[in-house]
Amino acid sequence: MPREKAQLFDEWPDQYDRWFETPIGSIVKDCEMRLIKELLAPEAGDLIVDAGCGTGLFTLDTLASGAHVAGLDLSLPMVRKAAARLFSLPFNPLVGDMFALPFKDGTFDKAVSVTALEFIEDASSAVEELFRVTKSGGDIVVATLNSLSPWAVRRKKEAGEKETIFSKAFFRSPGELLALTPVAGVAKTAIHFQKDSDPRAALGLEEQGRETGLQTGAFVAVRWRKP
Repeated sequence: MPREKAQLFDEWPDQYDRWFETPIGSIVKDCEMRLIKELLAPEAGDLIVDAGCGTGLFTLDTLASGAHVAGLDLSLPMVRKAAARLFSLPFNPLVGDMFALPFKDGTFDKAVSVTALEFIEDASSAVEELFRVTKSGGDIVVATLNSLSPWAVRRKKEAGEKETIFSKAFFRSPGELLALTPVAGVAKTAIHFQKDSDPRAALGLEEQGRETGLQTGAFVAVRWRKP
């Protein structure tokens, strides 16, 4: 099963990065990174595990804070791309399964996982594993695709018409994410504009969504603090 899931992404590294280089994709990346940084609050010297690190695109911002990161992904091509991108930084790339992180209990100051949970049916077990490897008092941040967003509606419709990367995805709401563990958490969303929005108007729509606390952004992130 892990190998089958890895194959979903083995052909995706370049395509994944190219999307975030488009005008609207670049804005999406910046808004998502902003939310992750806000919730994770990485600091110099932090030891952080990034589960489902992909090509390291989002890991780069965490490393910029001075943190040390162990980046793990099922897909070897993804990990290779991340290693090449981050070779000069304190980044340790690993191929591995989010359900069996190869670390001792309480190894990390913080844990983060960005857009990996939507491809995991048993999300509670994956989150439990992130809690296991995090120290008491440390933060766990998980970001995924929001089922309440118009983006999810469009992606589901497209997946119903043809095979896409989202054909086997699990979209979850902020409330469903918060319910994955009994520990109280906080949920916020980002990407309050659409894929076909005018890039010049997208940032204004994003700020409106943030200011009003909308829960319908395409990208939902949750932070828990381990007791």
